[in-house]
Amino acid sequence: MTADVWLPIPADEIDGLPAPARSGLTYRFWDGGPDFPADPADCVYYVVPYMKGMEVAIRPLAAMRSVRVVQTLSAGIDHVEPGLSSLPDGVRLCNARGVHEASTAELALALVLASLRGIPGFVRGQDAEEWRAGFYPALADKSVLIVGYGSIGAAIEDRLAPFECARVARVARSARATERGEVRALADLPELLPAADVVILSTPLTEQTKGLVGADFLARMKDGALLVNVARGPVVDTKALLAEVESGRITAALDVTDPEPLPAAHPLWHAPGVLISPHVGGSTTAFMPRAKRLLADQLTRFTADEPLRNVVMTTAT
Repeated sequence: MTADVWLPIPADEIDGLPAPARSGLTYRFWDGGPDFPADPADCVYYVVPYMKGMEVAIRPLAAMRSVRVVQTLSAGIDHVEPGLSSLPDGVRLCNARGVHEASTAELALALVLASLRGIPGFVRGQDAEEWRAGFYPALADKSVLIVGYGSIGAAIEDRLAPFECARVARVARSARATERGEVRALADLPELLPAADVVILSTPLTEQTKGLVGADFLARMKDGALLVNVARGPVVDTKALLAEVESGRITAALDVTDPEPLPAAHPLWHAPGVLISPHVGGSTTAFMPRAKRLLADQLTRFTADEPLRNVVMTTAT
């Protein structure tokens, strides 16, 4: 049987991959096109095409009877989860922890600063040749709440450090201690939200976090607070968010939306105080070098039968 590895990046562009002659692996390039590069039944290591959506991600899974690893190039795995039930037992699902932290944290800070300092209004003013001077909020002295304190949340806090924030609070699925300080549990959100000037969402999409930011969550945010979402669109209840931003009580900066892509004429496009970027948190020049290093390392471990990095679950019936 052929031991195929499906890659969304041509193998000759990835330094450090195990040599086919020694590893017994055959590298197949597939970036989500209509035709498969080979028989999916021969694939032992499947790297999911990046940012091509759930339909593409899961399309070959049912036929992958020999697959042993499914590797995403995203931090989230929600786009492949619907197809996992068709896989054999013992398939390891790995995410791309370590690939997107720098890019996503950069965008989170960019969205915070742009929203607070009025950058969208300046751009519109430049288009209209209008000098829109004024007095704008600073990030300095603000209280920031990070909801979803994994590796991306920690990277966001690293980048907040020079901005003289009054306080950074951290929330994750369960409480724990870190070098930077205490991480509180999701259950503590009602206590923490009223004190936050900026709330940054960087949590994965799970059953627990889907719709987490609903009417009650938003109502507990203080007047004038900013909500920033670099997580997943369905973490936020769009209808509830629209009600709050249209009232002018809070503002929002969204790299992800629900629905996504945001369709034309959707009210979020022109909602007051809302800044939208088109899900580009990880889509920077920092992505490809880190993705290639991850794949080279993972496949080297795979061929040596060493523990893989970033295993988030193993399939079982």
